[in-house]
Amino acid sequence: MRAAVCPRHGPPEVVRIEERPVPEPGAGEVRVRVHAAAVNFPDVLLVADKYQISVPPPFVPGSEFAGEVVALGPACSGIAVGDRITGTGLHGAFAEQLVAPAATLTRIPDGVDFADAAAFGVTYRTAYHCIRSVARAAAGAELIVLGAGGGVGSAAVALGARLGLSVTAVASSNDKLDVAQSLGARHLINHRAGDLRAALRSALPDGADAVIDPVGGALSEPALRALRRAGRFVTVGYASGTVPRIPLNLVLVKGIHILGFQFQDVAPEEFRRNETELGALLAADMRPHIGVRFTLTDAPAALRLVADGRAVGKVIVDL
Repeated sequence: MRAAVCPRHGPPEVVRIEERPVPEPGAGEVRVRVHAAAVNFPDVLLVADKYQISVPPPFVPGSEFAGEVVALGPACSGIAVGDRITGTGLHGAFAEQLVAPAATLTRIPDGVDFADAAAFGVTYRTAYHCIRSVARAAAGAELIVLGAGGGVGSAAVALGARLGLSVTAVASSNDKLDVAQSLGARHLINHRAGDLRAALRSALPDGADAVIDPVGGALSEPALRALRRAGRFVTVGYASGTVPRIPLNLVLVKGIHILGFQFQDVAPEEFRRNETELGALLAADMRPHIGVRFTLTDAPAALRLVADGRAVGKVIVDL
C-alpha cells in the first residue's frame, strides 16, 4: 500500500510517498481502507518535532480519517466488514490502509460522504467542546473567533452561529472572511487591514462574552481586551508560531477567566452530551467547509498549505 511517510523531522517537504506493507489488525483492532484524511496544524508540528508529544521517525502523519472496515482482528464486536467509519489518532491517517482499535471508531451517518466525515472529527469536536464546556457561551452571547478562516476557527464560527451566538470572525484575508460570513458570522474583521483592538471596540462596544483563540501571537491581547467583565478567553493553540504574553493586570481588573482546552479536561458527562449533540448535527445537515482537496501524492503540499496559514476551512487528502 502507499503512504505518506515522515523519514526525519523537518518541514512538510521531508514527507515522501512510499510503499509499505499492509498492516494486520491485532486483538480488538480493525483494518480500515482510508478514503479521506484531513490535515490539521498538529500534523505539521509533529513532522517538525514541535508538538507537545514527539513521534520518532519514520512515521505516517495524519490525525483524522474516514473509510471502510476491510478486516477484523480477534475479539472484535459491534463492528463489521463494510462499515463506514471515521476515527482520529496521533498519526497514521495519510495511508491507504491503517489499523485502529475498534472501540475508537465512529460510524458515519447515512448521507455523509467520507471527506465531510474526515473533516468533521478534530476541528468540530474541538470547537464544540470549547464553546459548550469551556467558554460556556449560551444563545445570545457575543463570541469572538480568532483564525476564523482555519479549521478550528471556521468550525467555531459555524457552530457558534448554529447555537444562537453572535459571532465576530477575525481572519487574515477577505476570502477567509467571506467563508466565515457564509457560515453565519455577524461581524467580520480583517486583522491585517488595521488596528484590531479598535476594530473590535467598534464592532462590540459593550464587549464580548467569550473568545476562542487557536492562533495566539499578536491577536490574543486585543481580543482579551475586548472581553467584558468576567468574560472567558479560551486558548486552543498557537498557529501563529508565537505564544502570547498576557498582561495579567487586565485579568485582575476585569475578572477575566483564561482557560486552556484539552479533550481530557472535559467532565465525562459533558463530554458525552457534547459528542451526542455534535453527532446529531452531522447526521442532520451540518457540513464542514472544505477549502481544497489533494491526492496522496501531494500530501506534502497539503501540509505546506496548512503550515503557511493559507488554508481556508479544512484541507482534505483523498486516498
